[in-house]
Amino acid sequence: MESLFDQSALTTLAERLLAAARAAGADSADAVAMRSVSLSVEVRDGAVEESERSEGNDMGLRVLVGRRQAVVSTNDMTGDGIGALAERAVAMARAAPEDKFAGLADPDRLARDIPDLDLADPTLPGVAALEQAARRAEEAGLAVKGVSRSGGASASGGIGGMVLLTSHGFSGSYVASRYGLSMTAIAGDGTGMERDYDFTSALHASDLDAPEKVGRTAGERAVERLNPRKVSTKKVPVVFDRRVSQTLVGHLVGAINGSAIARKTSFLKDKLGQRLFAPGIRIVDDPLRHRGLRSRPFDAEGVAGVRMALIEDGVLKTWLLDSATARELDLQTTGHAQRSASSTPSPGATNLHLEAGSQTPEELMKDIGEGFLITDLIGSGVNGVTGDYSRGAAGFWIENGKPTYPVSEVTIAGHLLDMFRTLTPANDLEFRYGTNAPTVRLEGLTIAGV
Repeated sequence: MESLFDQSALTTLAERLLAAARAAGADSADAVAMRSVSLSVEVRDGAVEESERSEGNDMGLRVLVGRRQAVVSTNDMTGDGIGALAERAVAMARAAPEDKFAGLADPDRLARDIPDLDLADPTLPGVAALEQAARRAEEAGLAVKGVSRSGGASASGGIGGMVLLTSHGFSGSYVASRYGLSMTAIAGDGTGMERDYDFTSALHASDLDAPEKVGRTAGERAVERLNPRKVSTKKVPVVFDRRVSQTLVGHLVGAINGSAIARKTSFLKDKLGQRLFAPGIRIVDDPLRHRGLRSRPFDAEGVAGVRMALIEDGVLKTWLLDSATARELDLQTTGHAQRSASSTPSPGATNLHLEAGSQTPEELMKDIGEGFLITDLIGSGVNGVTGDYSRGAAGFWIENGKPTYPVSEVTIAGHLLDMFRTLTPANDLEFRYGTNAPTVRLEGLTIAGV
């Protein structure tokens, strides 16, 4: 375990990789080394179904010969064969087609100070502790009146570290942990059964919800879904519970990814600087959030992280860019490069959230004569090229401003631009996921029912 926190060995390996790349003829290079360990336990009906321990070691080398690049990777962390690995990478780069946008990050964008974001909990729980947590969650779920059986409970914990070195002087590393607990409950019998779940995830075990809360919430949600009704096709206001509202932020971020913009495969490709949401709406990406699930002190090219508004007062302010997509679009990287050991960098978001509004969820719904509160989404019928939106959904029918009875087997449809424009957030934002949003209300979606 201590080796995950002492990253001097990983740093030495990365240094040897860079030296070997230069000796083999690379003009520039970067090296990434990662090491991780994780444990997980799954419990069903009081018995352990699966207990798993995994360890991962990965090392990657990206080399550039002019504007030609190649990536090689290995899980051999002994350091044997580093020279041969570098020679292979350089040979591959020389045979690769030229990419005029390839290259390391501009030196003036590199992180100079590595902030402490408190990403690592040093105590990895043992199998017995994980098993106990899963059992407690399952027992709490089964204790809810109306729950007929368990769909299983699981608990997990893991710690991983990474090192990034570049040939133009960047050297950085960090360690992060991740803990999780979930439970699925089944209510009812026969063809009338319904299931639902709850989970909690955090970088520090002390930040997790109690197992009893997770199990009880899963059970209560499953019971609430019993005896669902169908509704007829119509256009009504739709309210996304905060369990699912963060998916709307995800669709936005996918559409402003620099790779999609450079390929012209996004329905937002011409919308930079334009109003997409109502005035006052703000969506933020923050890689430096203390104990954030996706926090990191620098990106996969060594560029310093910075908190930024993607949507400010309803207006689209930026794309998500790494160095290559930024060069292609004649812009500067936003510090959003991500990569694995075996891939070149590409843009991706970190901690995202839609800022809360001023109304409670109840106030958002109080003037809805007839509408739909969505608590579960099914499928992935969203077209990022056109913005067309269509997904299966379940939840509760709203009558006279209040959720009344459960509804399932319906489809909601609309266009993301229309959905963004009419979005109103509630004031119940919580930071539970990598992407977070409060309950939101949208106007005029089509509900396709019977």
